Amino acid sequence: MNKKIQNMAVFIEFLAGSGLAIFFHLVLNYAEAAYIIFGIGVLLSLATYLLREDIEKTREGLLEQYHHAHELTFALAQVSDPECQAKAHEIMAGAKRTISLLQQGYIPLDETEFYLEGAKCSDQATRQIKAVDPLTIGWGTRGALLNFYQANLRALDRGVKITRIFVVSREELADPEAQKVLLSQYRDDIDVRIAYRDELPTASDISGRDTNSSFDFAIYDDRVATDVFVQPGKYFGRKTSEPGQVGKYLHLYDLIEHSSHAITVEDERVILAADILSKAS
Repeated sequence: MNKKIQNMAVFIEFLAGSGLAIFFHLVLNYAEAAYIIFGIGVLLSLATYLLREDIEKTREGLLEQYHHAHELTFALAQVSDPECQAKAHEIMAGAKRTISLLQQGYIPLDETEFYLEGAKCSDQATRQIKAVDPLTIGWGTRGALLNFYQANLRALDRGVKITRIFVVSREELADPEAQKVLLSQYRDDIDVRIAYRDELPTASDISGRDTNSSFDFAIYDDRVATDVFVQPGKYFGRKTSEPGQVGKYLHLYDLIEHSSHAITVEDERVILAADILSKAS
C-alpha cells in the first residue's frame, strides 16, 4: 500500500508540473516559462521519488535491525507459563555469561572439546609448549586425556620442547599412581617439574588475573592458551589467542616456574633433584 501511495504521489506531482507547464504554454502563451516549469517539475518529481525511496529503505533497515536486536526479548515475552519464564531467564543468564567470555576473547569448551583443542594446538605447535597441571591420575587410561597426550608425543617427535609443571601436595608426590605418571612423562623426554601447592604464587603476586586459579593451563608457542575452570559448570575450560590474555598466562607461568623444582629418577622413583644434591653434600 505504501508503495502504491508513493507511485501515485510521483504521478500526481508529474501531472501538476505538466498541467502548469501546459497552462503557461497554451493559455498565457509563454513557451519559455512552460519549458522551465516542466523541467523543474520533472526534476522535483524525480528528487522526491528518490528521497522517499531512500527513506523507505532506511526505515526497512532500521526495522530489521530492531527486530534482530530484540528477537530474544520478543521470544521471552511470548512465554506465558511462570515456570517456563523462570527457566527461560535462567538460560538467558547462562548465555550472558558465555557472551561475556567471548567478549574477553575466550572460547568456552566442554571437557571433550577442551582436550581436542589441546591436541590440535599440540599438533600445530612448532617451538614450545608450557603446561601447568594438577597431578591427575589417568593420563594413560582416559580417552580424551590419552589422545591429548599422544598429540604431545607427536610434538616431541617434531622437536617441540614441552615443559610440564605438576602442581602437587607433598603427600601426593609419594603416591604410587602419581609416581607412575611422573615417571612415564619423564621417560618420554618431557621436561617435568614439580611445584608444591604451598609454594605457589599468592593472590598479590598474580596481577590482572583471576586469583582463584585452577593451575591447570597450557600455552602453545606463546600465542594460544587453554585453561580449565576452577568451578565446575556447563563448560570445562576455555581457549584464547587474544595477545593480552595470553600474556597474563605467560606471566603466571613464569611465577609458577620460578617456584618449581627440577626432578630426577632414583631407584625407579621420581624425586626432587635438590634432594640428591642435599644428600651428596
